[in-house]
Amino acid sequence: MSKGSKERLYSDLKRKILTLVLDPGAHLDEMSLSAEYGISRTPLREVFRRLAGEGYIQIQDNRGTIVSPMSHKSLRDFFQTAPLVYASIARLAAQNATQAQLDALKEVQKNFRKAIKTSSVEDLVFWNDRFHYEMGVMADNQYLMPSLQRLLIDHARIGQTFWRARDRAMQKRIGEAADHHDRFIGVIEAGDEEEAVALTLEHWALSRDHMEMFVRPDPLPLDVVLSG
Repeated sequence: MSKGSKERLYSDLKRKILTLVLDPGAHLDEMSLSAEYGISRTPLREVFRRLAGEGYIQIQDNRGTIVSPMSHKSLRDFFQTAPLVYASIARLAAQNATQAQLDALKEVQKNFRKAIKTSSVEDLVFWNDRFHYEMGVMADNQYLMPSLQRLLIDHARIGQTFWRARDRAMQKRIGEAADHHDRFIGVIEAGDEEEAVALTLEHWALSRDHMEMFVRPDPLPLDVVLSG
């Protein structure tokens, strides 16, 4: 077993959870994963513990391991908490960002822009998550970072519909989100805390309305009946 196999399992599970390849509440089969990645149970469980600590999965005594579920309460808590944490992260990022961190953020943004060109929903979700994670690294706050990481997991899962550009209006919103990222880089580089907070709230409002599509099927069963 190589260290590369262990890290690949860690990265792959994160990506699959963020992009809903693995649904909330899905069971993770240890035997299948061990065989697929060529690793034994001990390093696999080390990966599980790491992912559990970051909020991606839940390890249940005598019941196996599942992808972190989503409930009515978790959705409600998410919408209450996300803008507060994101705004604090943006303010601190503007205060504390180093040039090396800004360079890393710019590189992530390049990949995000590439994902727009290829219309890859999975890559859009992944690189958007990385962009906001890197802002959290800039903020350098040991109390906010765990909250940010947990919020980003559910944000990626709830926000899937935002990145599926079914019409020109949604394509325009994705373009606006990318422009916001460029503006974030600018205001953080300038150390403008107030503008960073204002932009965070603008960015939040851009995607918030579309997030309800995650829990509302379109069309609803009743819509189908009435239109039949």
